[in-house]
Amino acid sequence: MKIHIDLDCFFVSAERTVDAALEGKPVAIGGRGDPYIFSGTASNQELLIDNGGAFVGAFFHRYQGDDLKQYIDPDGRIRGIVTTASYEARAFGVKTGMSLREALGRCPSLIVKAPNMRLYHRLSRALHDFLQERIPLVEQASIDEFYGDLEGWVPDEEIPEFTDALRHAIKKHLRLPVSIGAAHSKYLAKLATDEAKPFGCRTLFPDQIAAFTRSVAVEKFPGLGKSIQRRCREYRLETLGDLLRAEPLVRSWGPYASALYDRISGHELGELSLRAPRKSIGISRTFDPVYDRDELRRRVAILSRHLAYAIHKLEVYPTTYTLSLHYLHYPKAHYSLTEARLFSERRFRTLALSLFSRADAHPLGAVNHLGLSASHFSSQTHRVFSLLDYESDVHERSLDTAAVSIRNKYGLDILRWGNEFRSEENSL
Repeated sequence: MKIHIDLDCFFVSAERTVDAALEGKPVAIGGRGDPYIFSGTASNQELLIDNGGAFVGAFFHRYQGDDLKQYIDPDGRIRGIVTTASYEARAFGVKTGMSLREALGRCPSLIVKAPNMRLYHRLSRALHDFLQERIPLVEQASIDEFYGDLEGWVPDEEIPEFTDALRHAIKKHLRLPVSIGAAHSKYLAKLATDEAKPFGCRTLFPDQIAAFTRSVAVEKFPGLGKSIQRRCREYRLETLGDLLRAEPLVRSWGPYASALYDRISGHELGELSLRAPRKSIGISRTFDPVYDRDELRRRVAILSRHLAYAIHKLEVYPTTYTLSLHYLHYPKAHYSLTEARLFSERRFRTLALSLFSRADAHPLGAVNHLGLSASHFSSQTHRVFSLLDYESDVHERSLDTAAVSIRNKYGLDILRWGNEFRSEENSL
């Protein structure tokens, strides 16, 4: 059987491991578009790349001081959203994605904590190591989600006892509550976990699948996208049970829908995969709408500096670069290019600014999101670098090595490009 392990309210649970006073209280972890990275002063960014490609994002602002004050602007306006809420907070109607202002209105006693990503990554890694000592094959799906394969390791009839003992062992050794679902299919195991929450276990045997899925809403099945959900609504297939009874219809929707049917019925088991090598690295930020193109180019330069630092720390050589931007009133846009040269921060900054000019399809429109990524590392694509530029590229690489050494010692903001500065501070 396969098991799915999900950390309950992970960020809140992690905070409780270092502050027992938060136990039993309504707690929310806040989140907001990073208003610091473009501020023109030291942004206190922290690079976290220890967990490979399991998580979105690599740079995080390291918060200091009072937690709630991090979300209050100088004009007194509360900014940000709820990224995680404890079950005590959920009892007041506080939900993930809700604005902090509304959350505090619903629960005046709500304790708002700023995220501590270093703590969350450390505990996630600790749980991964803990599981690897007890399960032959472990797949990390996200920062708070894992799969395990127990085939040939634990007999099916002993799975309920094993998972129950495992969740209590995790709680004892790491002080983190988890919920565990078990089934022959990894997809159904994940579905079973939802029923087990909070801090419970649910084993789904093959003869229980039909009864279990009968009343589960279609949208709750992992991987069932919006297009399939829309078709289900058109044909009034509201539950997974309805969908399973309509096999000929569902399979007529194409290969993807057919594969999805096999997952729901338990015929496609889903193989676990070990940690794959990182294939890309990126940085993105969302902010209040900006019309000024000079300001946007300044922000692109800042993002390029941060991403260049991460690329050097990973010791990889990207060959494909992409810049994406979101407009306030227009469709998203992006532009990519590929070059086979040794990576250097100076050339990358120039390249990123060129990507922005090419991607900016609506130069009069307001932009509220910028993203920059690098991919197709030479170790995976086996592309040959240009020999014509090799000597100059090696020289620039040596300069980058010195810059990285200085930044490692004094912080990422100790060396900045001239076009990152501005004469006036605009509101973010």
